[in-house]
Amino acid sequence: MSAPMAWPLIKLLPQKTNLTFVKFARVMAVISATLVVASLIGVFKPGLNLGIDFKGGSVMEVSTAPRAVDLAKVRTTLEAQGLGDVQVQAFGGPDRALVRFQTPAGGDPGVTLTNVKNALKQSLGDPVQFINPSAVGPKISGELFRSGIIALALAVGLMFLYIWFRFEPQFGLGAVAGLLHDLILTFGFIVLFKIEFSLNTVAALLTVIGYSMNDTVVVFDRLRENLRKYKKMPLKDVIDLSINEIVSRTIITGVTAIMALTGLAVFGGEALFGFSVVMIFGIAVGTYSSIYVGAPIILLWGVKRGDDDASPVKFGAASQP
Repeated sequence: MSAPMAWPLIKLLPQKTNLTFVKFARVMAVISATLVVASLIGVFKPGLNLGIDFKGGSVMEVSTAPRAVDLAKVRTTLEAQGLGDVQVQAFGGPDRALVRFQTPAGGDPGVTLTNVKNALKQSLGDPVQFINPSAVGPKISGELFRSGIIALALAVGLMFLYIWFRFEPQFGLGAVAGLLHDLILTFGFIVLFKIEFSLNTVAALLTVIGYSMNDTVVVFDRLRENLRKYKKMPLKDVIDLSINEIVSRTIITGVTAIMALTGLAVFGGEALFGFSVVMIFGIAVGTYSSIYVGAPIILLWGVKRGDDDASPVKFGAASQP
């Protein structure tokens, strides 16, 4: 029986690496702290580009089957209604469009939706159909925003408990620090590139939390295994060894996920572009934080290994033979 054919690019990755990750932990900590502060400032000013889900407005599909829909005419009609944020995009086929528009301040979402339907009927002519129309008022949108933030906070808290019970408190602290680092930087990325913050974005952030935690658990599992195996090796060297042992696996997993998400960003249309780009950034920063946020906290706190003490190790300290 012939052996299975291996992916040829796998050969480009070294079988064994001996990189000194901890050596650069201080520099990376300064960079991470700077980016975190900048991201937090950006969240409040200029702030998130809230989508209709969180600002209040309406969403519906417009169908002119069997003829193609005139997107330019739909957009012009909506803009003439004096609406706030208006979005028009092709959806599903040439005869369909997805329209989103903001309810004017003080206006009634239901009345606004009816007026828009009437205006589109006059502009586009028959046949025209409105599919799955839905209106979201300011009160509901505010509740959705709070629910999204609560979901993110609960996810971080549950991940902390999981790591705490599976490993030790310092591992849990390192994991939560990594998750918060990833979330804050991803929020900064969203603000920087003015990506619409919608329910899809919240879903992407929750997925980033799960991916980041998976990466962290892989690193921590190997670290715990090596702490039992090399009880006399300095902690900084054990951390370097553990990361080197899983770095190839991490690269392959991350690149595979990013390749799939890139295809989704390119061919998934405007509706999935923000979700895909946020996921790509989150995967990249999650891999980084597993190495340069979670592990260094364990190095600073220290960890017990049998008869060894739990004293922290200073960055840059010389390794003991």
